[in-house]
Amino acid sequence: MATRWMTAVLTAATFFWAVQPSIAQEKGKTAAGELTSTSQAALKQLYAKAELAKLLGPKAQAILVFPKVTKAGLGIGGQYGEGALLKGGTASAYYKTTGASFGLQAGGQKYGYAMFFMNAKALDEFVNANGFEVGVGPSVVLVDEGMAKTTTTTTMKDDIYAFVFGQKGVMAGLGIQGNKITKITPK
Repeated sequence: MATRWMTAVLTAATFFWAVQPSIAQEKGKTAAGELTSTSQAALKQLYAKAELAKLLGPKAQAILVFPKVTKAGLGIGGQYGEGALLKGGTASAYYKTTGASFGLQAGGQKYGYAMFFMNAKALDEFVNANGFEVGVGPSVVLVDEGMAKTTTTTTMKDDIYAFVFGQKGVMAGLGIQGNKITKITPK
């Protein structure tokens, strides 16, 4: 009985801690200048570690960078992060990414990700959407280390390529499928 009660308390605490940021105000929590500079710095770090990302950058219509996404869960999980849409290296808009999950999971993790919009149609669908859900709409390809080493920019034909980087912590099942991305106005 005590084990069940403790599990319920831990699950509720984890849910509150993990999902609370996704309940944050639509205005965003981070200042625009700070969000721009951290997004630009994260993209530079990605370019230094992933040659394919560096090659795709100049060909992309825009790059949405989330420098830090926090994900945690114990049975019930959530994630939250803020980022900037960079066009020509300059922030043109700001977004948050949120997600919730249920199932066998435990742990916490921080990571970043960048989405490279490779054509105007995919970028327009994203910008004009009232909340963009990854996995619905234009095709999003998650580039892992193996794909990054064996793919060239001439063989890439999809709408959006996503790179996950800077993972810290322990959490099973990292992915971006099911994340909802919503426009924000930083404070």
